[in-house]
Amino acid sequence: MSAEEVKTGQPPVVEEDDYQSSVRKPKCLFDKITVSFYSIVCFVMSMLLTVIISAATLMRYIFEMDLYGYEEWIKIFAFWLYFMGAGYGAFAGTHVCADLVQSYLREGFLKRLLLFIKCVVTLGVTLLFTSYGWDYLKFGFLGPLGTGVAIPRTVAWRIPLWTAYLSIFLGLASMCYYFMWDLIRAGKALFTGGKN
Repeated sequence: MSAEEVKTGQPPVVEEDDYQSSVRKPKCLFDKITVSFYSIVCFVMSMLLTVIISAATLMRYIFEMDLYGYEEWIKIFAFWLYFMGAGYGAFAGTHVCADLVQSYLREGFLKRLLLFIKCVVTLGVTLLFTSYGWDYLKFGFLGPLGTGVAIPRTVAWRIPLWTAYLSIFLGLASMCYYFMWDLIRAGKALFTGGKN
């Protein structure tokens, strides 16, 4: 029991300000807009996915009917959810990575060097995939002939595939942007000896 509990007979009141999140908060207007966009898209897509999958399950197992072409919507909404979530994860620094360097090395030059190399590799790979995402987006708009006449569409609902390819490109481009800032921070830490 704490001293406050002994005096009052009740547990201490925890203020909301006492809790500090480890997720980075948006500071500039661009970050506020993009993070809000990521959050809204992720929320809406997860709700839509839940409703559609639940409806398909009800139709199939309760009413013994098929929900026509729902897989096409599921794929597009899932792409938006995954890639906007990836953009948010890159902003917040919570994206999936094998960060053994942070866990096992003590502060020092070697740790800062390895973190810088990790950031260089991460940005390089993401730039490569962003170029592939751009190619996908161009293909979605121009089609296999490059004329824009026969653009690829889904089979059942005839949804243009660029709607899914746009999410891939936007997510990867935003990841590149935030990974570039991570690289700049890691470079500053490396070349200044870890001092701000």
